[in-house]
Amino acid sequence: IHSIVAEAQDLFSRGYREVTLLGQNVDSYKWTHPDTLTTISFADLLIAVAAINPLMRVRFSTSHPKDITEDVILAMKASDNICNYIHLPVQSGNSRVLELMNRTYTRDWYLNRIAMIRAHIPDIGLSTDIIAGFCTETEEEHQDTLSLMNEVGFDFGYMFFYSERPGTPAAKRLTDDVPQLVKDRRLQEIVALQREHNMKSNLRDVGKTFKVLVEGPSKKSDQDYKGRNDQNKMIVFPKNTLSKGDYAWIRVHSCTSGTLLGEQVFSSELSI
Repeated sequence: IHSIVAEAQDLFSRGYREVTLLGQNVDSYKWTHPDTLTTISFADLLIAVAAINPLMRVRFSTSHPKDITEDVILAMKASDNICNYIHLPVQSGNSRVLELMNRTYTRDWYLNRIAMIRAHIPDIGLSTDIIAGFCTETEEEHQDTLSLMNEVGFDFGYMFFYSERPGTPAAKRLTDDVPQLVKDRRLQEIVALQREHNMKSNLRDVGKTFKVLVEGPSKKSDQDYKGRNDQNKMIVFPKNTLSKGDYAWIRVHSCTSGTLLGEQVFSSELSI
């Protein structure tokens, strides 16, 4: 833990204003002191990194549903600079398929995790990964994935069709038996539904004001900057006198399905 905190401290001292704690199952992190046998959890690590400076944003990825704990959510809630955003891959909305994937949780378990998270942080930003056409997936099981998406309402997602990878447990014991045309169609349905959810999520943010960390020029115009809010949504806004690494309050006036559009708010009531 000391080396992680020291690295984050060094990054902040060199001008970086956001760090991401990265791991395949990052919230399963646990460290035990060899002398005192004191155990440091991922929640403890989050709090330690966030304590370096309130101007340094802290994110983490990727969480596994089986490892996300209430302690982590409470740490996020207690620290203003731990971003209210979680990437929580579900992969499928059907429990039988999840078991074949060796995900070690069920549909209900996943939905209970979502409910717990939102109970503590109602404005949490949620994204996910979804695989269409996993081995033996039926049409009804595909519909379960669509229904879970509707129940959760993810802010955005990363979606793929299943592709066999040599040497993996799935490739060794399962037959890739869903026709490619079926995979393609199911993926298109998932992508279309998620695009609807993206738009609904962004429309809810129109009229709201967010604290944004300026990342640099917008891809489409050198007269605009881009930056992310607490929920990891990209916001584009006029440059004014801002510089990369600054924080600014941005009021959203419109949106697309992928981006919020806004303008800077100047007020002594809004502290950075």
